[in-house]
Amino acid sequence: MEVKRDILWRVYLSFIGLALLGVLVMGRAFYIQRIEGAYWRNMSDSLHQRFVTLDAQRGTIYSEDGQFLSTSVPTFDIYLDLCADGLREKKGKRFKENIDSFSIALSGLFRDKTAAAYKEDIVKAWEKKSRYYPLKKKLSFAQYKLFRELPLVRLGSNRSGVIVETNSKRLVPFGLLAGRTIGLSREHIASDGKVKKQNVGIEKSFDTILSGREGQKLVRFVAGGAAIPIAGYETEPEHGKDVYTTLDLRLQDITETALMRMMLQSEALYGTAIVMETATGKIKAIANLGRRPDGSYWEDDNYALRTTEPGSTIKLATLLAVLEKGTSKISDQVEIGSAGKAMVGPKLVYDAERSPKPFLSVQECFAHSSNVGMSKLALKAFGKNPIELKEYLHRYQLDTRSPIDLSNVPRPRMAPLNEKGSSLGNMLWMSFGYALQVSPLHTLTLYNAVANDGKMMKPYLVSRIQQGGIIFREYTPTVLESQICRSDVITAARASMEAVVIEGTARRAFEGMPFAVAGKTGTALVADGPIKYSDRVYQASFVGYFPADRPQYSCIVVVRTKPFAASHYGGTVAAPVFREIALKSYALYVERKDASQFVAKRDSSVYYYAGYAPDIQKIYRTLSIGYTDSIQQQDWGRAYAENGKSVLKAQPIRNKVMPNVKGMALRDALYLLENMGVRVSVKGKGRIITQSIPPGTALDRPLQVVLELS
Repeated sequence: MEVKRDILWRVYLSFIGLALLGVLVMGRAFYIQRIEGAYWRNMSDSLHQRFVTLDAQRGTIYSEDGQFLSTSVPTFDIYLDLCADGLREKKGKRFKENIDSFSIALSGLFRDKTAAAYKEDIVKAWEKKSRYYPLKKKLSFAQYKLFRELPLVRLGSNRSGVIVETNSKRLVPFGLLAGRTIGLSREHIASDGKVKKQNVGIEKSFDTILSGREGQKLVRFVAGGAAIPIAGYETEPEHGKDVYTTLDLRLQDITETALMRMMLQSEALYGTAIVMETATGKIKAIANLGRRPDGSYWEDDNYALRTTEPGSTIKLATLLAVLEKGTSKISDQVEIGSAGKAMVGPKLVYDAERSPKPFLSVQECFAHSSNVGMSKLALKAFGKNPIELKEYLHRYQLDTRSPIDLSNVPRPRMAPLNEKGSSLGNMLWMSFGYALQVSPLHTLTLYNAVANDGKMMKPYLVSRIQQGGIIFREYTPTVLESQICRSDVITAARASMEAVVIEGTARRAFEGMPFAVAGKTGTALVADGPIKYSDRVYQASFVGYFPADRPQYSCIVVVRTKPFAASHYGGTVAAPVFREIALKSYALYVERKDASQFVAKRDSSVYYYAGYAPDIQKIYRTLSIGYTDSIQQQDWGRAYAENGKSVLKAQPIRNKVMPNVKGMALRDALYLLENMGVRVSVKGKGRIITQSIPPGTALDRPLQVVLELS
């Protein structure tokens, strides 16, 4: 009995213990479910579901005619999870059966390593149980399609352990062409560990428009690592919009090639060239080439916006200012002397070359780029109040940032003109291109305004923003200044720029041109950054427009030479680049253009006449035809229709220089040419339509010209 009682007592104690344990378990379960339930459910969700970012597709940058300049393409990074269940099951049977064929296929596809090398590397990673072995990165879509058909890979991700990460790569199809202006779009890890963008050019200036907005979706991870989207918790990404630029790829190629040829020939430090559409301000081409340590050139910086002392190209601003103020006329004589230098106010001013004669007209001072002459004109106009010159420079937009649609545009700088003791000297230096710093784009904008009859246009690079064929924003030509100065001043300035090419510092560079151009050379001794004047580094420039009689494009070329370069003048370094750009652009666009595409006319009549100016004026008065007259006191002129109106302009005639006799009657042409000692042969009847010797050719020897009449 005692034994039985002892056994029952133990059984009862065990039963009571189990009952108490059950109550404890049930109580704990109730507490977890009812009291801590929300906490643990959230914890479970955080482990098995989360928001995944949906990348927005970056917009594309196009040329004006719709060609890709910068676009995004997918790239694929391939990794191997060598601990995947499908590879490890049955002691790695699937891996061992496929590794040889997989290695051979990899070697055949990528041709960068032997099959044995691929197998050795993958087997080592297998032995280390690597879960994220990098196999290949940045595969193109075509390569990825071929990769998916390889042995082992085609078994699927669970059995092969293949992990694919899709990324986006920014592609610039035309490489060098306008590379710095189009810009880059790339990411980098900043010092704070965050991913940041490192963009330049249009990619930076329009980054928010191109980037779009990321989306997100909530996914739940189930067995095998598959992610299942949860309905109702998804925000679609807003893809970036496309940017259409004003760039013309054919003009860009012409500009880049011409500049590159001169850079290689002269071994220059850097160079830039810009082509602008005169009537609108559209930038049609922009090239920026900098020299690398290995001697090659690349679009490494936007030199078109870099501010430097411009040299003699700024003399146009001086000419406009003194003529506008009225202290000098274009025909006034200025004493230059024959020493190549002169005291002007408190400064000793030097000319690069001695003047051909001791007295030059204002126009000749500009044409022959006389520092002495231009500084004397500035002294006469602004000597008593130097700061007045700044008012004119402000009107010409030379003291404010260029309004071009790019970010981080530098501001021009100039020496003070309101300080005692230095203002007069600073003003004199400014008159011929020193003591102030402006960018090539500033200079081009001013010259383009003169070509555009005084109307200054805002330079711009982007014409519209659109997406899916829908235009969100369109940019149209913007006028900065409706008239920068009087029309007679513009006429005088244009005649002076034509004189630069016909008889001045650019005469040799443009000999034999089949059409007229106008512009100005510039040669500045450089001192900025680590470069000193003693290093003899020069900035050679040429800026102008073409055709001179009806400008359609303006262009600037700036080349910074190597130290002590044998050829460093604007007329020998920059002007040949301008000439090549003008010739090829003219052949592509100007020569074949139908003006009705650009100018609205009231009727279809087109005419062009030239001859003795008083006779032309008499005809218009006799027929009671209204006309715009800018011939002034010149003997020879030309008449043509522009915007439905009759326009009369002066026809420049120079001694010992072949004149343009197209449009003239034979009587006028014979009078001009025979007085110059030129023998004339005539074909046909009517007005002259062609001449065998191009205008601007030097008549330094007896010549015979053939005139064809219609």
